[in-house]
Order: sequence, then structure tokens, then C-alpha cells
Amino acid sequence: MNSTNRAELAAFLRARRARLSPRQAGLPGAGSPGRRRTPGLRRQEVAQLAGMSVDYYIRLEQGRGPHPSRQVLSALARALMLTADERDYLFRVAGESPPPVAGPSREITPGSARWSSSARSCTLPTPASA
Repeated sequence: MNSTNRAELAAFLRARRARLSPRQAGLPGAGSPGRRRTPGLRRQEVAQLAGMSVDYYIRLEQGRGPHPSRQVLSALARALMLTADERDYLFRVAGESPPPVAGPSREITPGSARWSSSARSCTLPTPASA
């Protein structure tokens, strides 16, 4: 990852962190928004949500970090509640191909098959004729 991509990744992470409130992220005891010096989440909160060290997240956000793994990028996308397009951008700016979008499964589970067959065998009462 070159320095241009690092700077772009850092700017993207900062912008997305600023946009997300502690309440939106579901953090307990977030306090009142008027008492925070910066908008959005703190770096420590993003690191906690993503399951990574605060130091590592700070280095990424300052453009000094190593090349983040796909696992780290996925964790950041979840922590920052990114849309599918934003997640794809995050992966691309980090030099990774975006993961495929998970669609509905075409597999029919045994429970779904039982429910479907029992629903078909049910007879509905017919309305009374007048």
C-alpha cells in the first residue's frame, strides 16, 4: 500500500468515525453528546467495536499503519456500520478486492422443508356463503 492510499484510507476512517454517534453504535454509557470534544466515536471506541488494539487503529487512521488484513478491514466495516458501497471502497483503497456480497441462500434447510410441507397440507376454512 503506497502513501497515497494510506492517506486516503486514513481520511476515510476519520470521516466515517466522525459520522457515527456512540448511541448509533450501541455503546453503553455514551453520555451526553454535548460533553464530547469531537463529533462521532472516539478512536478507542472504534478499536473496541472492531476488536483491535487502540494503537493499531490510531496508526491506520494516521496513515502510518501496516497493510491491514482482510479480517481487519471487515471488522472496521462492521464497527463503522458501512454500507455495501462504503465497504467496497474501504477494501479497494486498502488494495484488496471487496468480498462478495452475501445473498439469500438457495439451500432449503430441513426445518424449512418441514414447515413448507406442513403449511401445504393445512386446509383453510372457506368463508360461509350468504
